[in-house]
This record gives sequence, structure tokens and C-alpha cells, in this order.
Amino acid sequence: MMKKLIAGIVASLLPFAAAAAYPERPVKLIVPWPAGGDTDNIFRPFAPLLQKHLGGQTVVIANVGGASGTKGAKEAKESPPDGYTLYAVHDYIHSTYYAGVADVQYSDFEPVCLISSTASVLTASPKTPWKNWQEFLADAKKRPGEITVGATLASTSHFFPALIEQAAGLKFKYVSYEGLAPRMNAILGGHVDLTDANLTQKGKVEAAQLKFLAIATEKRHPEMPSIPTLKELGVNVVYDVNRGIVVPKGTPAPVIATLGKACAAAAKEPEFAAAMKKQGTDVRYMDREQYAKWLKQNDDLNKKLAKDLGLLKR
Repeated sequence: MMKKLIAGIVASLLPFAAAAAYPERPVKLIVPWPAGGDTDNIFRPFAPLLQKHLGGQTVVIANVGGASGTKGAKEAKESPPDGYTLYAVHDYIHSTYYAGVADVQYSDFEPVCLISSTASVLTASPKTPWKNWQEFLADAKKRPGEITVGATLASTSHFFPALIEQAAGLKFKYVSYEGLAPRMNAILGGHVDLTDANLTQKGKVEAAQLKFLAIATEKRHPEMPSIPTLKELGVNVVYDVNRGIVVPKGTPAPVIATLGKACAAAAKEPEFAAAMKKQGTDVRYMDREQYAKWLKQNDDLNKKLAKDLGLLKR
């Protein structure tokens, strides 16, 4: 009887012993979009900094694209909850769930930290005739349902223009693309009229390869102060894409604590801030507790948005 009791105690302590030694092998960070997209470009410079603060243990990015980010989400959800699979998530986790595109939701994971926020910019193809928002608005009102928008179905690139549609009384025609890279190729080639982009495309705007019509920030952005906000144009839309790290449910608390500590240190590195500036992104760090509350609020907001936009399926 005593031997069984001791064996039971030892078995119950094994996960904590493993957690104390964490990490002992490479850590995989799943990015649910193809390489070269915004999410990939944000986590690429973050991964080596996270690695540095995890005692030098390798952090490997795995791009698992497909199904509006859902393929990567499923792989992350079904991975062993041991801290060796991390998931690079953004707001699409809420929108795709409520729009019925995905059966994975944010509550299937444990939050670790939020690291960044990227403001959305309504962006036009160089082949469109508009020089500014006012010309676009006049044309859009004359041609309801004819102006095309490149978007990833039910993701942030769909919700953002849909909010503009609703607030400005417009009607767009959506063309679906899987991730940023094909969307950008489509708009650069003039295959669609509009898309959701961000300040990473500043160089292309300055080279007249793209046109920024309006930014979805509260105030004009210092990186491109000539671009008006939607709010000042009379369209009450403020929108950004927020990215963080989560892990599968059941991951031991000591492992999450180790990851959280490393995440906090990595997010404070000047090198990360410099990399984010190039990505038109603000460093926005939240610890596990703050991030958990924020995720719940964002989930509620996305459910309401999906309902308001007529996209709610759950």
C-alpha cells in the first residue's frame, strides 16, 4: 500500500519536475499564415529574442497556413500541452469563430502575452481613379456592389472594410485570398480595388504603387501624418490587429510562467521596437493576467461586430 502511495506521489510530481527543467529541447512557434505575411514578419524578429530569454533554447517558426488561419489553430490546439508548441495568434481567432469559418476559439488556449498592435489602413490599387477618400466615397456611392475588396474570409481583413461599409453606407464586392501576400499581389496588379493594409506598405505608397485612403487610428499616425483618419472623415471606425502568444489548454502553470517571463523581456528589447517600427506596428505588451482580460473583451466585441455586420453564425 505504501509503495503504491509513494508511486502515486512521484507520478503526480513528474509534470512539475519536467516544468522545472523547461525548456530542454527546441520550441515550435506556429504562425497560422504563410511566410512573408504581417504575422510572420512580426514574429520572425521576436522569435530569436524569445529564444535568448529562454536560456538560448531554439525557437523555431512553423508556418501552417490555410483555411483563414484555422489549419494552424487546429494544429496548435491539438498539440501536447507541454510548452513546446506555442501559437502566434491575432484577432482573427475571434472573427473566424463567430463567422462560422472555424471551430477553434481563443478559450481553447492559455494566454501567455500580447506583444504588438498594428493599425489598419484602407488601401487602394494604383489603377483606381481616386486621388483621395472623398473621390473614392463619391464613386462608391454611385456604384454599390461594384468596388472590389481583397480579403481573407471572416478575418480582420474582412471585418475592417465591412465596418467601413456599415459606417459609411457603402456596399463592396469581396474577393477571397488566403493571407496577406496573395492579397497584396492582387492589389498591386490591379485585380482588386481595395484591401486592408498597414504602414509597412509606406514605401510602395511613396513610390506610387499603392494609395492610402484613410487610417483607422484615433489620431493621425506620426509615420504618415498626411493620411487622414477615418474618424476625421466622418467614419467612426478605429481598428487594429493585435498579436500575442498562447499555448494549448492544460500547459503546466510553471511552464507558462517561464514563457511569460521570457516574453516580457523579449518585448522590452530595443531591437524588437526597431523591428516593429519597420512593420508599421506598435509594441503593445500585456502579461498573462492583462491579456486574459483583454482577450475576453475582444471576443465579446468581435461577437457583436459579427452580429452587426450580418456575419454571425454562432
